[in-house]
Amino acid sequence: MKAAVDLLVERLDGLAPETAMVLGSGLGSLVDEVEGAVRVPYADLPGFPQSGVTGHAGEVVAGTFSGVPVLMLAGRAHYYEHGNAAAMRPALEVLSGIGIRRLFLTNAAGSLDPDMPPGSVMLITDHINFSGTNPLFGEPTDRRFVGLTEAYDAGMRAAVENAAEKTGTPLKKGVYMWFSGPSFETPAEIRMARTLGADAVGMSTVPEVILARFLGLRVAACSVITNLAAGMTGEELSHQETKDMAPLGGKRLAAILRRAIGDFQ
Repeated sequence: MKAAVDLLVERLDGLAPETAMVLGSGLGSLVDEVEGAVRVPYADLPGFPQSGVTGHAGEVVAGTFSGVPVLMLAGRAHYYEHGNAAAMRPALEVLSGIGIRRLFLTNAAGSLDPDMPPGSVMLITDHINFSGTNPLFGEPTDRRFVGLTEAYDAGMRAAVENAAEKTGTPLKKGVYMWFSGPSFETPAEIRMARTLGADAVGMSTVPEVILARFLGLRVAACSVITNLAAGMTGEELSHQETKDMAPLGGKRLAAILRRAIGDFQ
């Protein structure tokens, strides 16, 4: 980790962001709004994960966003790629090591609510870990017993809600359920998820939330809705649909973040 921290600090050349974002499928265009961007490929950073998912660039982009120093991770590693729920741990440890205090996570997700169609943005208020695994498996210290009652920071969530209101951007709120993937859910699993209290389903984010809280970072997250979940429309799901629809909600999420990031204190 020290080698990656030292290299990143050197490349940032005095820039000291305290807020980082992880950009999910189809949301990578947000890096184009970073001013004075410094770009560092994951491959240059020892220990950083390599994502093989189309739509994930695999680079660190740092600079200013709406006048605020920020660091963006354009792409993530998923549990389904490696069979390792802690695949993002080295990257998040490096972020903590350079002084990041707040982490904003984004993802593409399927909606369980007909009133939350593709193109919607959902602020995650809580999650359900349905994957059967945890990124802290094998952690030898008592730090592994991370409390998640307040996993999603109330102050950061309030900033997002306020920004959505001020910009006139529709914002839903709900519970995100993590399935391991990479296959999509079945209609029966979606009916179960709805019964258990989920509003959206996806294949990421939850491990990062757990790891971020383990590292003492404050966390907030939003889902960009790319489809109605399995069995709700009669159509089959595809990753191409995710890539095609994510930019629509991504524009709405970008409008919210431009306004909210200055209030992430």
